[in-house]
Amino acid sequence: MSRFTPLGARLAAAGAALAVTCALTAGTAQATEDRETYPVGGVGTALKNYALSPDKVAGANDWNCKPSGEHRKPVVLVHGTFFNSGANWVALSPMLANAGYCVFTFNYGMHPLLSLNRVGGLKSVASSGEQMKAFVDKVLKATGAQEVDVVGHSQGGLVANYYLKRLGGADKVDVNIGLAPSNHGTTLSGLTTLAEKLHLLGFVNGLFDFAGTQGVKDQIVDSDFQRELFADGDTVPGVRYVVVATTKDWVVTPYKNAFLQGAGVENITLQDQCPDDPASHIGLFNDSPTLQNVLNELGPDVPDFKPECKDYGLVL
Repeated sequence: MSRFTPLGARLAAAGAALAVTCALTAGTAQATEDRETYPVGGVGTALKNYALSPDKVAGANDWNCKPSGEHRKPVVLVHGTFFNSGANWVALSPMLANAGYCVFTFNYGMHPLLSLNRVGGLKSVASSGEQMKAFVDKVLKATGAQEVDVVGHSQGGLVANYYLKRLGGADKVDVNIGLAPSNHGTTLSGLTTLAEKLHLLGFVNGLFDFAGTQGVKDQIVDSDFQRELFADGDTVPGVRYVVVATTKDWVVTPYKNAFLQGAGVENITLQDQCPDDPASHIGLFNDSPTLQNVLNELGPDVPDFKPECKDYGLVL
């Protein structure tokens, strides 16, 4: 004869279920506690990384990371001209990793003599796009994901667009976010416009060729590269595009050259959200409203999102 009454049996079963639930909860809590929290860097960290760890930044390139159900897509970060991944992503990389994303980044466009393994984005955008293609394939293979999301700063946004339009990247990217991307080129604060009026633009382009900085030349307004890339429109189907630009930009000029036109595009001007935000081109790397926008676009994608207007980035 069983030593449990029907009521006792039910109580025993409930107790067992409670014990299992507690164990699972404890395990989940322990896993959360065990997950490393990465420090979010600022200007000082960026300067240190630029010199000492140009290809390493907190939160990125854990090749054992597997996307979670909440964050199914790895995020690939693409740095800007003259920068490297170690410096460019000292804030965003750890923020994304702390939020549960698998984060990856790489250096591109390094000149064998001029770059000193630190100054990126010098070689042609087309060759840098090929580097991005190989890196995204590596990320997808390592993580088992079907697609990645991309965040590119400055030339990084242009490299991403070349990858999407000319190298088949549209099949492997879901969301493409550009931070002050040099999409439609720059007058370099009017310098190339002045050179053109003085009939010196050919001389300026020759200097870029002599210096081996095709990546800079490709970003000039109306360059051969610009005309070819956007001759058939700004975007390709299947990708959601987001551009964050600042009216204070002195690198991509005019600043609206960063914007894209087409289906699935969202163009954001920071000062429409935070009128007092002084962050300029470089300063978007540590500008809180910019980073809040990125987290929203990659995550909940709240319509008419408004960031908290505080902790502004550099006025550079």
